[in-house]
Amino acid sequence: MRRGPAVLALGVLLVSATACTPAKPEPISLRVLASSELADMTPILADLRRETGIELVMDHQGTVAANKALDPANYRHDLAWLSDDRYLKLTLDAAGYAGPMPLSTRIMGSPVAIGVKPSVAARLGDPTWADIAGEAAAGDLTFAMADPGQAASGLAALIGVATAATGEGRALRPEDVTCDRLGGFFSGQTLTAPTSAALVDTFVAAPDKAQALIGYESVLLALNASGRLTEPLEIRYPRDGIVLSEYPLMLLRPEHRAAYDRVVTWLTSDTAQQKIMRQTLRRPMNPAVTRDQRLTTPIGNSLYFPDRQDVIDRLLANYRADPGRPGHVIFVLDFSGSMKGERMNRLRSAFNGLSGVDRTPSGKFTRFHRGEKITLIRFGEGVLDERTFTVDGDDDVRAMRAFLAPEEYDERTAVWSALGHAYQKARAEPGRKTSIVLMTDGESNAGIGLPGFLAEYRALPAPVRAVPAYMIGVGEADGSALRTAAAATGGRAAAATTDSLADAFKDVRGCG
Repeated sequence: MRRGPAVLALGVLLVSATACTPAKPEPISLRVLASSELADMTPILADLRRETGIELVMDHQGTVAANKALDPANYRHDLAWLSDDRYLKLTLDAAGYAGPMPLSTRIMGSPVAIGVKPSVAARLGDPTWADIAGEAAAGDLTFAMADPGQAASGLAALIGVATAATGEGRALRPEDVTCDRLGGFFSGQTLTAPTSAALVDTFVAAPDKAQALIGYESVLLALNASGRLTEPLEIRYPRDGIVLSEYPLMLLRPEHRAAYDRVVTWLTSDTAQQKIMRQTLRRPMNPAVTRDQRLTTPIGNSLYFPDRQDVIDRLLANYRADPGRPGHVIFVLDFSGSMKGERMNRLRSAFNGLSGVDRTPSGKFTRFHRGEKITLIRFGEGVLDERTFTVDGDDDVRAMRAFLAPEEYDERTAVWSALGHAYQKARAEPGRKTSIVLMTDGESNAGIGLPGFLAEYRALPAPVRAVPAYMIGVGEADGSALRTAAAATGGRAAAATTDSLADAFKDVRGCG
């Protein structure tokens, strides 16, 4: 009987303890639209399910396609987990969506970098995107890069190199998106694939096809650790800036806010961030987490993401329109008497710069590149001479310089007849973009007039009318007439002084 109260008290304590233990949350499954590269998160998500009761059912898609599939009026998933949400914001803005953006939380980060084979890395040193473009244009660097129309890593790389090409450290504007500025860069691309994983497989399977691999730092580090390469790649972070992806987890359906908060709390905890870092080699967002030694390299300047959808659209259109076949540029150059002396010296100097002598960042982006087709037309009262070159080395560059060397001039200037002649040379070639650049320092005083040229232009076949003409006016050139012709053909006009002639040529070296 004396033990009775003790036993009763123990029973009360056990009942009380059981009553105070919080009930384990009910298991829940959430459908997640996810970037394809997040397939490497599978072991982490198994831990999440075991510890929180929340299962994330991943629907992996290419990041660009996934962004386009997100319709606020009809979300088909509970969450979205993409490499970046900035493209989604642009897509919704362009569609006129005025509602709030989904709640999002950054989970981890990975910059776009370039992994280079050791034999090439020693020559490249610590490069900029301009250095990479210059090496590719000269035929000295080949690389693999995922399709920016499907893969976030390819889009981030495309944005990075296009932003660096402006040299102005700001977000891209529509007028900045000129495919010839990137033509030299993309002349070095020899391998591509729709996803980062497929690109790695392609790169490994064809070791002699590319000297470098452009992609996420995490992908490059994982490839180095995989044992699939005879020598690990040396990772370089372009000094003129990179685009960083931060993998935001977005809540699409507000009714799942409580579960979303639990998932975010777990994923951003010290323990989970350590697991993510070890499993995926992405940089933790939690500053309290000690980083893997391989993730301590400073990544430098983070470039602005475009703030307009049409910029992205034009970047992708230019990329898709250039499947790797170099373009054709027709230069129509004034050799009338007023060009004698300093103006002609500057014109020749500008062409020397385009042939690779100009080692400035803008010069590296705009230089002639391997395989590019160049037609030079010298004109005065009529066409004095013309010749077409295909850039394949120093011999072709010297031949172009020799073509511009003669001191042969006409007294009169047939600007519009010369431009019309150029359009007769601009026959459409499948897979090759063509553009015309006309430079003059005087008013047209021979041949047909501007109205006559425009009438001839409108009668051309549609593929030829699609060729833009870029005008450079120096000195006494009729700027108004040049602007009219440029606008009619889809190009643009640039006014230059004798001193700025080289910059004008670099400025109009574009095609859209």
